[in-house]
Amino acid sequence: MMPHALAYVVAGTGVLVFHLLGLPLPWLLGPIIACLAAALAGVPMHGIKVVNEAMRTVLGVAVGATFTTALLASMVGMWPTLLMIPLMTACIGVVGLVYFRKLWGFDFATSYYSAMPGGLQDMLVFGEEAGGNPRTLSLIHATRVMVIVVVLPFLLVWVWDADLSNPPGAPAATLGLGQLALMAFCGLAGWRIAKRVGMFGATILGPLLLAAALALSGVLQHRPPAEAIWAAQFFIGMSVGCKYVGVTMAEVRRDVTAGLGFCVLLLILTVIFAEAIHLANLAPPRETILAFAPGGQAELTVLALIVGADMAFVVAHHVLRIFVVILGAPLFARLFDKGDAT
Repeated sequence: MMPHALAYVVAGTGVLVFHLLGLPLPWLLGPIIACLAAALAGVPMHGIKVVNEAMRTVLGVAVGATFTTALLASMVGMWPTLLMIPLMTACIGVVGLVYFRKLWGFDFATSYYSAMPGGLQDMLVFGEEAGGNPRTLSLIHATRVMVIVVVLPFLLVWVWDADLSNPPGAPAATLGLGQLALMAFCGLAGWRIAKRVGMFGATILGPLLLAAALALSGVLQHRPPAEAIWAAQFFIGMSVGCKYVGVTMAEVRRDVTAGLGFCVLLLILTVIFAEAIHLANLAPPRETILAFAPGGQAELTVLALIVGADMAFVVAHHVLRIFVVILGAPLFARLFDKGDAT
């Protein structure tokens, strides 16, 4: 069987098992866990990149479709918590750099770009250009995203009694063909335009901006149907799990274990910042956790959509975090590297 077909079969099996066992988020966590287990067992799998990217556009349209003038006005009041994003990013960078450099003995470039909570592809590009180990970077960032995405749903249920069984949208049969076509246009056109101009996170942010413009003008009146968002979860989960294909036991002992330890530090830092925001009464705790958790933008957008969180709040903080990391990482890498060499 071809590797991409194998990936679909394994991911689909994960969905089925999660459904049968009544576990949360079967369309997201099922493929992650099943593909992770299969990858560690040596099963050759990979997705189709363009399909995986296309499915991420669904999340951008889903977020953009929720925008209203009242929602935009509320973003003005977010500045106190937005200002904490660069501070938290700096704390993560410093703690992570010391952790990977001193405890695991990674070289500077690998340590620094493993610590940065940015997008996987961006950190791989920056890290490899700086002389880091791309395989180590890939495994550590994949572990970061996987652990946070797996742990957060259970925290949301146990701590805030969130209902993760809610359908993420209306059934496709209840939406008009015109609205469905408009959503498809926002996803594909927004993605391609954003990619053409070199926008980071083009698969999500491009469709988000185009859908938001049409939603604010009253043309787009619905977000994507539940079936589309479930499909997006499936492909995102499969993509995360398949990143472990080809991993060796030596890499598990070193790189994956280092990534797991870093995840513990990340969760501690997230809880500290979330508790500070909660004590200062700056934002609701559920939204704060979703906005400050340094996981993947796509994965946390899925969680925010399902639990009915304030999408503007969550997305604004993640966009700022990625913006800070992409712009600041290469600059601060030079400064840290000089200090590390002295």
